[in-house]
Amino acid sequence: MTDIHLTPGTPAETDGTATCCGTATDTSGEAGCCGTATSGDAGCCATTTATSGEAGCCGAATDTSGDGEDIRAQVRARYADAATRAAEGSSCGGGTLYGDDERGELPETALRASLGCGNPLRVAELGPGETVLDLGSGGGIDVLLSARRVGPTGRAHGLDMTDEMLELARRNAAEAGATNVEFHKGHIEDIPLPDGTVDVIISNCVINLSADKPSVFAEMHRVLRPGGRIGISDVVAEDHLTPEQRRVVGDWSSCIAGALSRSEYLGGLTAAGFTEVSVEFTAAYAESMHSAIIRARRP
Repeated sequence: MTDIHLTPGTPAETDGTATCCGTATDTSGEAGCCGTATSGDAGCCATTTATSGEAGCCGAATDTSGDGEDIRAQVRARYADAATRAAEGSSCGGGTLYGDDERGELPETALRASLGCGNPLRVAELGPGETVLDLGSGGGIDVLLSARRVGPTGRAHGLDMTDEMLELARRNAAEAGATNVEFHKGHIEDIPLPDGTVDVIISNCVINLSADKPSVFAEMHRVLRPGGRIGISDVVAEDHLTPEQRRVVGDWSSCIAGALSRSEYLGGLTAAGFTEVSVEFTAAYAESMHSAIIRARRP
């Protein structure tokens, strides 16, 4: 095994952009979404470490190797907490990965609930009249921005498994006056849309959270129309980092333990039938792990 020294904790930033969980630490000594408070008080995540085997908002769990339902429970708890805190006025991300013009289009609660590791809309190249699907749509930030870009003749769908996030997203859509959006409850491993009905799939730091990525890739391929494309942001490991080493860096719900390596991503999408597959690292996230843009097309 490669001798690599991994330090758990706050993901790194190299270009000033936020990571999956937003700003890590503020100057007052209180933690941000992922940070550790010097005063002993957590920020928007309430606690940074769990002792029961389930993570807090971004904290390390004592057991990161659970089965799919255990992982879903950890992820659901974390995102339910983030939605509740965003609705109450706390920030777990703040939409810092979006430009001023994009932030100006959105309700404040959508920005507060942003937990992404990138901005997939910068590579999705949405056009008027297209149908777009956001996997793990959270508070709806990318769905609402997509709805503006596809226009009144297009449609923007969001898919999320967390009731609190769906409630927040629908409230944000109403506040934004978006009439061409629809939010669905479900899992990204079993997308509740018909075959061949989507032009573009986007996702922002969510696929790494799934315990069954082959099913996610197969479902993406199924719902896309021929010629349809994906443009997603995710956390991706360098190829030399083993799954065991990834678990040292962080737990599943903090977007690390479940991250694929670059070659695993390329191979998984290719096996699902995608072509023109690419994985581009965009920023450091943790040691030997990166925020990345993933592109592919259904033939």
